[in-house]
Order: sequence, then structure tokens, then C-alpha cells
Amino acid sequence: KSLIKRKPDLVFSGIKYFDFQNQEIWLSDYLKKHNINFITSNKEALDNEYDKNHAKLTIKEANINTANFFTTQPDEHETEASLPVTFPLFLKPISGENSKGITPESVVFDFRKYQAKVLDIYNTDKSRTLVENYLSGKEYSVSILENKSKNILMILPVEIIAAKNKNGHRILDYDAKQNDLEEVVEVVDKKIRKELCNIALNSFIALGGKTIGRIDIKTSYNGILHFIEANLMPGLGNGYFSRSFMLNENMDYEQMILRIADAGMVLPEEVEI
Repeated sequence: KSLIKRKPDLVFSGIKYFDFQNQEIWLSDYLKKHNINFITSNKEALDNEYDKNHAKLTIKEANINTANFFTTQPDEHETEASLPVTFPLFLKPISGENSKGITPESVVFDFRKYQAKVLDIYNTDKSRTLVENYLSGKEYSVSILENKSKNILMILPVEIIAAKNKNGHRILDYDAKQNDLEEVVEVVDKKIRKELCNIALNSFIALGGKTIGRIDIKTSYNGILHFIEANLMPGLGNGYFSRSFMLNENMDYEQMILRIADAGMVLPEEVEI
């Protein structure tokens, strides 16, 4: 209520919602109701990306490539023959950020290890498991900044090269992210850049993204690009989002923040009634 009373020109926030006396208030929707500008997507879009299963279903309906998948929990698929997707598989919690729940054991080649990882995610992360075909190729992250009022769209891909883990796989597991064990480099191949930008933008639109977002993409063994997941509230610290601005546009942190602020500002005559 104090924020609404101050009526700022723009709100920067990495908070999705508040719990006030068992009342859930989604900040972006609350600000929109009171005609206050904000930089992130609305509740519907944030819900779309938070549930990774729902995100992939939405992407699939939009005819965008994503690895075959299903969800499960312990004892739900009791035999290898009952699995809807064939090995090798990649397993992670159905929700969560920063690779939480992803470990070297997330890549599985047999049913016993599949069962062990599903049980681990259930016990440790209190979550169902998203199971998908393992994509063994290159990994990319594409940042998006959309300024509708000025008709400006920035799509900034980078390649993420993870260090090999103890099992010899290059995956962005939780420890790798926490300890910055990956390298982030510019995408120089023009054809790949174009394909990455197309998938990222189409995914952003399909999920209902607003102003800023980040789309993660990976290739299969034969080089075909697939949507992995989205982050419509990307961190603005020294992560993939800010690094994509530096690598693609040679834009420092302050310039990036000012660009985001400019994109978030909507003049009163531009507000949809």
C-alpha cells in the first residue's frame, strides 16, 4: 500500500509474489492494477515458465522443438518398458531455478539409476521429476529485451561451455553454476545465431513474456536446437543475462540497466485499457 501511495515511475523487482496473512499477492499484477510500470512478466507468464512441464507443453503446442518428455515420481513407472521416452535420459525437478536438483546423476543410461534419481529428487527437492531425452550437444542461453514503446527488440545469444563433470558429461548442474565452472562465449556462427534468435523469440512470445527474459536452448547429438527452459525473471547480477549484453553489444552493466528501465517505462497514452 505504501508503494502504491508513492506511485513510482517504474518498479524494478525480482519478487514474484508476497504472502500477507495467507493472502497471495502477485506484485506485477498488483502494480498493473494501479497503473504502475514494472519490468517483469505477469502472473500467468511467470506461472508458465516456473512449471517446467507446463512450459514444455506450451512450447510444444507452439510447434517449437523441445526434447520428448514426461513427469513422474517414485513407483509411478515401475518397469523400463513403461517409460514413455527411451534412454539416455535427463532428470530434474519439475520446478526450481539455478539448476537446483541437477547433479552428475541427472544423466542416466539405465533403469536402476533412473529410479535412484527420481527418488532423490522426491526426497531432497520434494518434487515430481521432469524426465526428457538427454541432449548431448552444445548449450546456449538467449537474453531478450523488448521495448514495445520504441519498437526495439534485442535478442542476444551466448554459448555456455560447462566443465566436464565426474561422469564426463558437460551439463550445467547445481555445483557448476554455484562455482562458476562454465565458460560463456559469443556465438559467432551466423546461421546458428539466426536459429537461436528465432527459437528464443517464439518461445518468449508463446510463454507470454514481457520486457525481459532468458531462453535456454540445447542441441541434440546431431546439432538440432531444442528449447530447454525459460526464465522470465532473470537475475540482473553477473549472470548469463548481463554477460550476453557485454558479449553481443559491448554494453556495460549501467548501460544495460538503463536500457531495461527505458523498456519498462510505458507512457500513460500507451497503457492498454
